[in-house]
Order: sequence, then structure tokens, then C-alpha cells
Amino acid sequence: MNTGLAVTVALLLVLSISTVQGQETSSLQSQYQYSVAYIDKSIQLDGKLEDEVWEEVDAISDFWMSFPVDDRKVDSSLQTIVQMYYDHENIYISAVCKGAGPYVIPSLKRDNMEFWQGDAFGLVIDPVNQKTSGFSFATNPAGVQTESLVSGQTGLRGSQRNSGIDRAWDNKWYCRSHVEADQWTTEIIIPFRTLRFGSNGTWGINFIRGDSKTNSYHTWSPVPVQFRGVDLGYTGAIHWETPPERVRGNIAVIPYVLGSTTRDFEEGTGKQNDLQIGGDAKVAVTSSLNLDLTLNPDFSQVEVDEQVTNLTTINPRFPEKRLFFLENADVFGEYGIPPMRPFFSRRIGLDEDGNTIPILFGARLSGNLNKDLRIGIMNMQTKSSSVSPGQNYSATAFQQRILKRSVVKGYFNNRQTFDQGEFTANDYNRTTGLELDINSADGKWRALAGYGLSFSPDKEGDNYFFNGSLTYNGRNLRLYSNAAGIGNNYRADMGWIPRIEHKHAILDTVFEHGFNHFFNSLSYIIYPENRPKVNFHELSFDDRLDMTKGGQLIENRLRFRYRLNWQNSSRLEVELTNTASNLLYPFDFTDFEPLPAGKYVYNFVGLKYESDRRKILSYEAGVEFGKFYNGNRKQFQAKVNLRQQPWGNFGLNFVQNYLEFPDPYGNVELLLLGPKIELAFSRDLFWTTFIQYNTQNDNFNINSRFQWRFQPLSDIFIVYTDNYAVNIWGPKNRAFVVKMNYWLNL
Repeated sequence: MNTGLAVTVALLLVLSISTVQGQETSSLQSQYQYSVAYIDKSIQLDGKLEDEVWEEVDAISDFWMSFPVDDRKVDSSLQTIVQMYYDHENIYISAVCKGAGPYVIPSLKRDNMEFWQGDAFGLVIDPVNQKTSGFSFATNPAGVQTESLVSGQTGLRGSQRNSGIDRAWDNKWYCRSHVEADQWTTEIIIPFRTLRFGSNGTWGINFIRGDSKTNSYHTWSPVPVQFRGVDLGYTGAIHWETPPERVRGNIAVIPYVLGSTTRDFEEGTGKQNDLQIGGDAKVAVTSSLNLDLTLNPDFSQVEVDEQVTNLTTINPRFPEKRLFFLENADVFGEYGIPPMRPFFSRRIGLDEDGNTIPILFGARLSGNLNKDLRIGIMNMQTKSSSVSPGQNYSATAFQQRILKRSVVKGYFNNRQTFDQGEFTANDYNRTTGLELDINSADGKWRALAGYGLSFSPDKEGDNYFFNGSLTYNGRNLRLYSNAAGIGNNYRADMGWIPRIEHKHAILDTVFEHGFNHFFNSLSYIIYPENRPKVNFHELSFDDRLDMTKGGQLIENRLRFRYRLNWQNSSRLEVELTNTASNLLYPFDFTDFEPLPAGKYVYNFVGLKYESDRRKILSYEAGVEFGKFYNGNRKQFQAKVNLRQQPWGNFGLNFVQNYLEFPDPYGNVELLLLGPKIELAFSRDLFWTTFIQYNTQNDNFNINSRFQWRFQPLSDIFIVYTDNYAVNIWGPKNRAFVVKMNYWLNL
């Protein structure tokens, strides 16, 4: 009751604040406007801006600094000049990015994760102009492309929490860049059929520039230093001469054909050859509502998960990378609080170890029904096997916008066994819930409250899930607090709820317990007025507490951190942590006798340094040491990357842990090695090899992938995967796959 009362008060507080705050953001679109002219002319796409049409188009400039400061205009020598126009099929954008080279180009590979660590220009578009969802497109001096889906909650700059950015999304658009003596220029063409939009004549938009020499980011419409440049709450406005019309017959079909040869040494099966066909389709039901269809999908070309050393009692969570699940993913998945989510798409078509469970078919309808209402409807069916029956997964969700940046949202998820042509009546799990997400117009205040229930045939009563949070993101002061409660009988087969499962190492079984969760964090950022070398100092403190419903401690972690960020992009972090862990059952970190149930209190210290990421050779080094349960732990970590600009990246990830426990609990050395080689022969031809040696998982993995993008979004993949057992050094399984997919617009 106290938690519910606190959340209610917080919601009322933010609701009242949202009516008086954010006057600056509400006026941004009146101050930063651009009227886009209709001109029935195309361009020669070469990035040189030599077409006469650019002489007919108005230009905008006067970009603002967004990082490391946000209180001044960009110096004239580094300004960016942008022009736009459109015809009945495309949006045309040009940019002049002033400032001489040499420029930093992390890779020629499309959608590379280090893209924004180099020189770049991009834009974020909010077609319905409601600050809830949008699209981001960016390029660099080499013409490398990256695109993302953006939600209304992109979080703080540099933070992974609620990032709201799906970087794995792909769609068709075109660009070319050109480098000159004192600037670089680019031309971008975005087809209207790539976007989802309504009939609104005004769209939200912002332009973002990254300059590697000064390690700074600039935006056309000013964005406070604590927020990302793609934050939808700080867009300017573009006005169409005539609102773009819906693209008729906007259908894309992406068939594939795949040949593979596999062998499972652990099961003792011989070599198996297979030929598969399948595909996807994207149908624009309306200009803002999309239907995705898939038949016999295959995700063999998706990069393998980057393994981690897990020193907790819960399984790690890996991100979703499969393209089919990404568009409008926030409509389905952004419920609960991190890391408790009633829907997590990786629970469909993947087992607990990340192994593929074949999917027969699937459909997803998602997008805007109108400017205020977003929906998502999904159904997928997995294939039956000798190990497990087929499962049918359904998910329905909505987000109704209220006020300026707030939403009421709800969901219903259902997993039910579907085998031999019929549903199994007593094998299902269903979850449903509602949430109120209140945001002030300027994005600084946020309050969230939600309540959900689950239904399973063998679980009655005590099946609730409640959550609430309060956030303040100021320029210097940042606060975040959340609370959640899980009933003993709450289950989310399509979700991710850590801490509910507790392994009993002696019995080799798992017991489930409901629990209450509390998290509070406070941080203060110091921006030196005279900053010849330092961007900012950050002091932070957080406390995470998990307890059983009966009040029994599960874990309480207190952490203090200091971060120092230099202007040259290097960073230093110091961390002090105190943990009180209560093992409800015996748990094993070694192959010796498990640690007994009971309470353990321990401390550790961590130190990490990251070098200048703009350099050809960059590295990261860290050490942690201290107590660990009733023993001691030492961790040494290093990452090294050599960039042969722009065609090659050669990296190595090294993590070594020493766990030393008193007799009879034993000692263990855990080693994780991860060499990675990326070769980009052009913007359309890539070869990536990822090797992982993990003694904790007893696995040595090789994943080598060759990709040729012979047409836009049409690829040929050659993938080789090999897994070996480390302890006895023997093969586990092996696969060789050749796959071709072709994107066809109808």
C-alpha cells in the first residue's frame, strides 16, 4: 500500500509539472521550422551537390552544440548546412559538413556499432509528430549507412537504460558522400515507402552532426547535453507544401533460399544436408500501419551473442537481433521496468541457451491507427519436434497518447501449446496489464505505474505484477527510483523476470519465489567552466534491494561510482560496491561442493580506463578485486582494437576471473577470450569472424560470416559455425550455410 501511494503521488506530481514545464520544448517547433518545397526533379546521387535543384532550395544552418556543452552555437568553421525537398516518391536531403579532415571512419560496414564514434551526419524524423516513435538515418564521409527505429524514450546520453533505439532495423534508402579539402558533403534519398506516416502536414525533425576532432555533437534544434541527439522531445518542424500521399501498392517481398550442411557430434548424428525456402513480406496497410509476414523464417545470418562471464545467480539477458521482431518493438516490449519485462521477443523461437527453435510462420501488425494511438498485434507458431511440442505465441498491445509526451498502454500475451493440429487446453500461460507513463514535456520528469496479472492452469491467486518508477533527468542532478512486486504464482513465459527462479545445486532443480524489488540511484554531473581537457565529472550512488514476499533478503547491492570523461573521448571509472547476498538454496560457482544457503556480505573495488576511441589503436583495461561470498575474487579485463581505416577492425576481448573459496568449496579460474576480425572490402562486401573461448560455458566457438549486398537489402551470406568443448577439447556441432535473400518491391 505504501508503494502504491508513493507511485500515485509521484504521478500526480509529474502530471501537474507537465502542465507548466517544457515551455521551451513546446516552442522549439515554432522557432525551428523548415518549409519543404515540392520539386519534380531527381538528382544524380554522388554527394557532390552539383545538381541545379539545390540552387532552388532554401538552406538551414546555425547548429547548436549538444555535447560536451549545450549553451552556444557551433563555431562557423564547423557549421553544417542542410537542404531538403521532395517529389511524389522521395525525400531529398543534402548536407555540407564544414571542417577539414582527416576524418574518422570506424568501418565501411553498414550499421556498425562504432558508427557515431567517428564523423557523421544524420537526421531523426517523427512523421506523426507525437513524440512517441520515429526513424533515424545517418551517414559519414565514406557514405556508410546506418538507420534505427526510435521510441519516445531514448534515455540519457551514454546510458543503456531505456535506450529506445533499435539499431538492427533495416530498410531501403540511399546516400553518397564526397570529401573536399575543408569539408565533406552528402546527399540522401529516403523513399516515402520506407517510412510510416499519416496525413499530418507537419513532421518533427532534427539534424545531428558528429565531429571527431572536437569529440562533439551538434543539432539543428537544440538538445540539452544530458539527452541524446535523436530525442523526439526536442525536434524542430518541417512543413510540407502538400502533405505526402500514401504510397500505393507499398508491398515488399523478401524470399530466401538456403542450403546447409550440419553435424551434431554430441548427439552422435551424421552429416545432415538441408535445402530451405521461405521469406518475409512487408505490407503497408496504411501509410502509418505495417503488416509483417514471415514463412519458415531463418536467422542463421544474425551475429552470434557475445558471451559474458556470469558471476550472478541469474542467467544473462542478450539483446534481440532478429529483424522480424524489431519494427515497433517498443509497442510490444516496453512494459514493466528494466530488467523485468512481461514480453521479451527472444522467448519466441529460441531456447534458454540461445539455440534455434524452428518457426513455421508469423504475422505482426504494428504502427499508428491515428496520430495518438499505436497498436501491435502478433501471432507466431513454432514447429513441433521430438523434444518439444509446437507453441503458439500471440501478443496484443496498444499505446494511447495523452497530454504532450505521455501514454496509457496495455498488453495481452498468450503462449499455448499447439500440436498435431489442435491446442492443448491445459498448457498455456497468459499475461495482461495496463500502464500509465507520464512524461513532462521537456523529458526531465517521468513517472510510471503499472499492474498486471498472469494466468496458468496450475496457478491460482497471488498472480500479480506491479511496477512503478519516478525519474528526474536534470542537467546536473539525476534521480531514478523504481519498485516492483511479483506474486508467487506470477509467470511470464513470453517475458523476462529474473530473480523469480532459484537453483538448488545439490538437487539440480529450480524453485520459484515471488519477490519485491526496489532500486534507487542518485548522480551528480559536474561540467567544468573552463574545460581544456575535461568534459565532465560524474558522482553516482545506487542501491538495489530484492526480497521475498515474506521479507527475507535475496540481495542488497550498494554501489558508488566516479566517472571522469576527457575531451579526447577517453574515460576513467572507479567503483566501490557492497553486496549482501542471501542464497535461498545451495549454489555452485565451481565444480566442488556448492556454497551453503545463507547470508554473505562482501565488498569489492573496480577500476577501468578507456583510451581515446578515435585513435587507430584503442584499448580498455580494468581490474576488480575484493571479497566474493565467503571467498575472494580478482578480475582482469582488457579490450584492444586496431582500426585499419576504413577497411578493417581487429579486436580482442579478454576477461579473466579468479574465484578462491575456502575448503571444501574449491577454486576456479574463468577465462573468456573473444578475438574479432571485421574486413570491409567495400560498402557492400563484408567478412566478419568472431571467435569466443569461454571456460565457464565449456565452449570454444567460431562464427565466420561473409556478406555480399548485391542489391539494396538483398544479400548472399556464407556462414560457418563451429563449437568445441573446452575441457576435453572435442567438437560439439558444426554448420555451414549458404543463404540468398532478395528484396522485391511490388
